[in-house]
Formats: sequence, C-alpha cells, structure tokens
Amino acid sequence: MSSKNFNHRVSAPCIIDSGIIVNKRDMQRLLIDLGKVHYIHTQDGQVQSQGEGYILEVFADHQRSTLVANHSMYLNVHSFDYLELGKSPCQETYFDLVNEGRQLRLIPLSNPMEEENTRNINAAAFDAVMDQVLSSNWDVLVDDDDCPF
Repeated sequence: MSSKNFNHRVSAPCIIDSGIIVNKRDMQRLLIDLGKVHYIHTQDGQVQSQGEGYILEVFADHQRSTLVANHSMYLNVHSFDYLELGKSPCQETYFDLVNEGRQLRLIPLSNPMEEENTRNINAAAFDAVMDQVLSSNWDVLVDDDDCPF
C-alpha cells in the first residue's frame, strides 16, 4: 500500500466512565443530562460550599458566568479548563469541573435512564393534548365556515 492511499485520520477520543474532557462541546453534552446533583465547591483543596441543586442550563459563552444559587445551577463550560469524569471508591459517578485551584464536583442524584421513561410519558401526554387542541381548533374552523359573517 502506498502512502498516498493510506488514510492519516486520527480517531476521536473515546472516554468510558473515567477520563479528562477538554472539548467544551463534549463537556456540555455530558453535563446537560445531569438534572439534580449534589455539588461540592473547593478552592485550593478547601471546601467552600456544598449542597444540592438542579442544573437548569449548560452553555458555552465567554461573556456569561457560571451561577449556583438557590438550588439552581447555570453552568458555563468556559468557566472551567476541563472536566474530569470518574467514580468514587463506592462506584459513585462524579463530574469535576476544574479551573486552576477551583473545583466544582457534581454528583448526580437522578438517573437519566429513569428520567427518560418520565420524559417519554410526558412527551406522549403532551402529544395527546396537542392532538386534542389541534382537532378542536379544526372543529372551530369548520363551525366558523357555517357562520355568515
């Protein structure tokens, strides 16, 4: 095989259950499904705060801040250098968002597999309601055709 026919592509990274993610889009994709989490904020190895929160938004914007307040979390992946994915000794998954001496550890409290079932049920219920609304709207339009005005 000649070098002209050889494909020099490099495979994309593959991270399974542990590793370091530096790509902001990959960080976003991992964080967006977490839902309810326990968080631990450390600065230079010292715990600054901890609690529970719900991730309401994950975004990538150089102009906006990461905000954690009132059990609500708005995470900007540009606030962090990398995300470290791992498991604790008791096999609990964690997501460490790291920037210099600061670390925000997120420990999921919800299970995306269970939430997917709820999402599917909610989506089916929403579809059923929309079908009713749309069909009733068509009924109104048909009834309006009989109106002389």
